[in-house]
Amino acid sequence: MSKGEKYLSEEVIHRNVNGGWLRPAVFGAMDGLVSNFALMIGVAGGSKALGAENTSAIVLAGFAGLLAGAFSMAAGEYTSVKSQAELALAEIELERNEIKNNLDHEIRELAEVWMKRGVTETVALQFSKELSKNEQAFLDAHTSVEFGVTADDLPSANVAAISSFIAFGGGALVPLVPYMFGLTDIVYSMVISLFGLFLAGALVSLVTTRTWWYSGIRQLLLGSGAAAVTWFLGSTIGAAL
Repeated sequence: MSKGEKYLSEEVIHRNVNGGWLRPAVFGAMDGLVSNFALMIGVAGGSKALGAENTSAIVLAGFAGLLAGAFSMAAGEYTSVKSQAELALAEIELERNEIKNNLDHEIRELAEVWMKRGVTETVALQFSKELSKNEQAFLDAHTSVEFGVTADDLPSANVAAISSFIAFGGGALVPLVPYMFGLTDIVYSMVISLFGLFLAGALVSLVTTRTWWYSGIRQLLLGSGAAAVTWFLGSTIGAAL
């Protein structure tokens, strides 16, 4: 095996960080679990303050929260990512026109980017001139260094929406699982939700640099804190009714 072949065989394969699915999926799962857990806890606290824990109201609130939240997340992510992509495409089109109307200036501008990174002026200008012969590659180089995207790397609004919907629904379903198996005490929902919070946080560590226990504990504390506050507010409001 030659030195070049050895280098290629040992090259690290990086994960795709611009696919548009990871952030909405993680955010959706966490949001679904935390918000629905807190919602059901709040209803449980309020109904208990009224005199008795209303299982039907808790389950109804849980399923309503799951559906409403999943559709809301999907719509919000679609609109957000689509708008971001449209803005980026508009900026890319402006850059395309700049290249067509003032090529020499754009060649010099790209060369200066490399010169700031330590490349000599002669080499930077030569590289920029050669690259300008390929219109799309030259455009991609400009948009990449000027605002960090290229037309081919924009996240998909459809992927973001679908990821959000599925992830939110999956997370929101967790506190409902005990009720689906006939366990109607809110304590069972609390136990599985707290475990789910820790597990979800631990799983996130697989795609980050954090340890599994740090990510798990962090999500557990955040989710349980939100549920505790909602329980208190639900109980207070229920007592006032």
